[in-house]
This record gives sequence, C-alpha cells and structure tokens, in this order.
Amino acid sequence: MAAAGGAGDRAERPAGRCGVTVVTPDPTAGLDDAHDPRLARGAEGLLRTFNEAGVLDAADVHVARRLCALAEEDDERVALAVACVVRAVRGGSVCVDLATVADVDPVPDLPWPETDEWHAAVTASALVTAPAPVLRLLEHEGVRLLYLDRYWREEEQVHADLVGRPSGTAPPAEAWLAAALDRVFPPEGYDEQRAAARVALTHATTVLTGGPGTGKTTTVAALLALCAEQASLAGAPPLRIALAAPTGKAAARLQQAVEEEVAKLPSSDRDRLLGVRAVTLHRLLGARPDTASRFRHHRDNRLPHDVVVVDESSMVSLTMMARLLEAVRPGARLILVGDPFQLASVEAGAVLADLVETVQETTQVGVAALITSHRFGASIGELAEAVRTGDADRAVELLEAGGDHVRLVDTDDNAAHVRALVVPHALDVLRAAEAGDAATALALLDRQRLLCAHREGPFGVRQWNAQVERWLGEETGEPVHTQWYAGRPLLVTANDYGLGVYNGDTGVAVRAPATAATRGLRAAVAGSAGLLDLAPSRLGQVETMHALTIHKSQGSQADEVVVVLPPPDSRLLTRELFYTALTRARQRVVVVGSPADVRAAVDRRALRATGLRQRFNR
Repeated sequence: MAAAGGAGDRAERPAGRCGVTVVTPDPTAGLDDAHDPRLARGAEGLLRTFNEAGVLDAADVHVARRLCALAEEDDERVALAVACVVRAVRGGSVCVDLATVADVDPVPDLPWPETDEWHAAVTASALVTAPAPVLRLLEHEGVRLLYLDRYWREEEQVHADLVGRPSGTAPPAEAWLAAALDRVFPPEGYDEQRAAARVALTHATTVLTGGPGTGKTTTVAALLALCAEQASLAGAPPLRIALAAPTGKAAARLQQAVEEEVAKLPSSDRDRLLGVRAVTLHRLLGARPDTASRFRHHRDNRLPHDVVVVDESSMVSLTMMARLLEAVRPGARLILVGDPFQLASVEAGAVLADLVETVQETTQVGVAALITSHRFGASIGELAEAVRTGDADRAVELLEAGGDHVRLVDTDDNAAHVRALVVPHALDVLRAAEAGDAATALALLDRQRLLCAHREGPFGVRQWNAQVERWLGEETGEPVHTQWYAGRPLLVTANDYGLGVYNGDTGVAVRAPATAATRGLRAAVAGSAGLLDLAPSRLGQVETMHALTIHKSQGSQADEVVVVLPPPDSRLLTRELFYTALTRARQRVVVVGSPADVRAAVDRRALRATGLRQRFNR
C-alpha cells in the first residue's frame, strides 16, 4: 500500500538488494478487487469513493456507518468525518483537523467537502449535539479539531490533572544543595545534570528529556538520593519510591541502570535507596482481570508512593498517561523521563513531545533537557543528531564515510552482507543455548539487534526471521523445522502477571541441563525481576526475535544494531523511526539501504495530531 493505500496496478522491480522481488503499488491506483478485504461492502457515497481510493480502510468505513446509523445521521459528509477520525486514531493521532486532513494522503481528484461547510455539518450533527456525544470539537485560535469522545475526555483530563498539580516545592537551602550536588555528581562534565536536578527539586512535576547516553539515569539516581536525604533531614519517614517503564524490557533496563548508578553514590545515599525496584506501568497501577484500560489505583485509590519516576515516557500513550496522572497523589513528586524525538506510543497520543513543546512557560511542570551524549562514539552521535535535526545530506555523508562505529551497506546483494553480520551472532547464541548456558545466551543476545521498519513483506521482520533460520540450518546442517529450537531468541508480546513476564521481555530457548531427567527445552527469560526459567508451554504469547521491529526495540539496547531500511515509498519510513533505530546502538550501527532510503527517512516526519498544546495555550 502506498501513500494512498492503493493496491491496484503494480510495478515489479528486479530482484532487490535483499534478494527478493519487490512489488511496488502504483500510488495513484485505488482498490479495484471486489474481494479485497480492505473494501467495505455496502458502502455508498463519499465513504465508498474514499475507501476505493485507499484513503479509508474497511474498518474506518464500518465504524462510521454504524455510528451514523445509531444517531440517525444521513449526511455523508459527517460519515466521512467520523471515518477520518477513526483513521487518525489508528495512525496514532487523537484528533483530526478537517482543514488539513486531505494533506495526510494527497490523492488527486477526490471530492473532499469544502472545509467550512463540512465543519458546519459536523457541528450540527446529533453525533456532536447529543447529551452523550460521540464526537467532540476543540476550537482555539482558528484551529478546529475533531475527536472521538473518549480521546477528548482523556486529553482534557491529562491537561486538568497536570494544571491541578502543585506548582512547585519550597527550594532547598542553597548551602545544602550545593554540597549535596557535589557529593552525588562527578566534579566535571555534569553541569547539565546538576541543572536538571535543581529543576526537579523545585517542581512537583518534572519532565527530564535527553537522548541516549546524556545521563538521564545518572540524574535520576542522584535526584532520588537527594530527595531521600531531604526527607531524612526533615524527620519524615523513608521515601516510598516507584520506578516504572512502559514495557518489561524497559523496566529491566531501568532497574539495571539505576542499580549501576546508585552503586557509584556514597554509602549513605546508597543505603537510602536499597530495595527500589523498577516495574512496568501496568504492574505499578495494578492490572485488573476484567479490563485492560482501568487499574486498581485511580483517583479514589491513589498510589502510596512519595516519588514516581516513569522512564521511556515517549512510549506512554494518552490513555495510559491519563491513568497514571489520576493515580499519583497530588503531594507526590512525578518525574517523566524520556526522549521526545523517539517514536511515540504505538497507541494514540504523543504526550511527552506535547509537554516538552508547550509547558516551558507554565509553573506546574519543570522541563530539564540533557543534550551532551557520553555514550556514543563521535560518529554515531553525529549521525543521530543529523537525523534528529533533519540534515539528510550530513546523515548520508557520515554513513558513506563509514568507520569503526558507522557503516552503510548498499550493494547489489545486501542479503549476503546481512548474513555475514547476523549469522555468526546467531550461532554464538545457539551454541550457548545448546550447552544449557542460559546466562551466556542471554548476554550474547544483547550484543546485536537486527531491526526492521515493517512486520510483513520483503523488508519485514517475518521475512528476516525466516531467512536467518534458513541460514542457520545451512550453517549447522540441521534445518529448523519446528517453532521451538535451542537458540531461538524470544520476545514476549503480552503481560502475564502469574508468570512474572511482561510485554517486551526477551529470552532464549535453551537445552535443559545434562543432569536433568530430560534434555528438553526451557525458556530463559530476562524479566524485570531477574532470570526466569520456564517451560515453553507456559509462554503463550512470544515471537521469534532474530529480527525485531524498530517500534518493539524501544526501551532496549544492543552493542551493534543492523537496520534494514525499506524503500523510500514506505509509509513507515520516518525520521523518528530512523532516529529510534540508530539510538538503540551502544557501539556500532550498520544501515542496510541506499542513500535515497536514508534521505527519505530523514525528510519524512511522523507527526501526530493532538490538542494538548492548544489546551495549555488557552
């Protein structure tokens, strides 16, 4: 599906750099197959026209038709507006601007309604005017945004809860603060972290931003030590501290990183932070078996913690942010940590980016930005910065120059180069797994990641997982013919609170020890609470992870990252996606693609429509 989502006339390209034939949809073609599942049967008028053009999917049309039928709304312009809002939510936006919606998928010659008449029709609709409206409107300085009711209410709640939080805390004594900062931070090179700690100590709500390696975790550990000391000096009970992240893998990495940073602190500060554990946001809020969107902790049953730190906040959706804010006590300190330039949540919303861009002038939220990276080699850092700032020429120049830390693979047979990169690593994991050495297999797993933009198709995860398994079979002489095999890298895709595994946890299938009664397989999972040894049959929702989507790689890192870029016409190829992939690497990045692919990634933004900024500016 191209920009319009069409799949009509297609052009076949020769066997591509990844060793497969790529079929490219004609971006001007619509859907012309009556049996195509993307076509909504029974659709008429504008809904049918836009569905056949590939702008709307069948799901968008079906929801719009059903809602209009329930409201006895027969204006096809209103139905089109509903379908556009549904489509926007599927794409990660929480609302749509009818004045600019045609720019999202610029298909020529479509009969878009005239904006003012369209808006008037929607405003007068029973879907908006009913006592329990389905649609909501937000107008500010000439911008008119249309929402589904749920997202309008959640966005309004997030705004109200943030504005309603205390505007600040009493500043600590300067003499104590200066001495404390000298104690918890190294004497040189940490001015940004010191400034961030000052901001956080004077605000009840703080947004701490920065790219990988800028010292966010160092700042958090030091800040927690200072908060704990403040409480002790005031004669208060020991602080109740919560560390959380959106996924299990991110929580495990947060736990490890905080432990490493706390270990560097003076013994008195370390003692105050003993027992602090990182968990997933779902676990912190208290999952309920009867609902996936509500939790045990809420406005009438607040979290007991005095300090709540949420890492990887760019991954937190609007819905989850609403649940978090209603659960945090008004008197508690809330610290949101993340990189606003990374991909936003898979679900709707971009709360962290909205806050960074809009709350600097408010008194309720303090924003502290860390800029200088201490992790990357110079070339990776420069490449990530070029991508972040949209400098495509510089990004291509750095990749083509190459070096020990950055490399561009652009040949007639990229698959051979990918094989040379990933198969030795996969064989190392396999050998450790066959020997029953779970710890070594898991450690080896984090040395490399093969990342893709797509899940399906010739440039997708499914294709590359199968390809790596074929290569392993050729190398070992034992073709992979079953789902479970020693050395299979695992990705947990759903929370299982009974087992203690969470979405994003990673693992490896390993042989049981030789002393066991059977030489069957076990699943070694690196969970947030440590290494778990589980029977494969107990893991219901796991995927093979020789290759991983860039979305699912968020919250994780590897020594080397191999990024397979799709062609320039891929709708998923964006600056945020590419930046996220690059910043997963600790030591080396290999980009598989052409300079044109790189330029397309840098030039295309993954912008989401939200109204949170308008709400703060009202």
